[in-house]
Amino acid sequence: MKTAKEYFDEYAVSHQNETNQAIHYVCVPLIFFSVIGLLMSIPTTFLENTFVLSNPLIENWAVIVGLVISVFYLRLGFWYFIEMLFIILIAILSNFWLGNQVSLLYASTTIFVLAWIGQFYGHKVEGAKPSFLKDLEFLLIGPLWVIQKLGMKKK
Repeated sequence: MKTAKEYFDEYAVSHQNETNQAIHYVCVPLIFFSVIGLLMSIPTTFLENTFVLSNPLIENWAVIVGLVISVFYLRLGFWYFIEMLFIILIAILSNFWLGNQVSLLYASTTIFVLAWIGQFYGHKVEGAKPSFLKDLEFLLIGPLWVIQKLGMKKK
């Protein structure tokens, strides 16, 4: 497995243009958020019958997938794991709230499609293909890269 620095360096190659970066700062978190929402839209009967906790914040597919992908972040480093765990938890809580206001499936699908349109536009401006076309792990690196880049801007 590559190190976090190797992933970030490789990801940065196709994210040099400032417009593309700005689009990524908005669209990558929206895509991540919408994927959590889409996962939370999957029926949970199996999980409810398995865990019998009667807690929709825990018994949903976003939690299961979040735990699985957290292993990837933990392998990159403890603090990356903590950062992404916080993001996953915020996304689950926010999507739970959103799902109580509107149809979570429709809202997540809309956000997902619009954010990907933005992403592909950003890569058109950049003149480079999205990194995930080379390696699907970059779908997990994108959100972490955004956190790291925005964190550096504050310093």
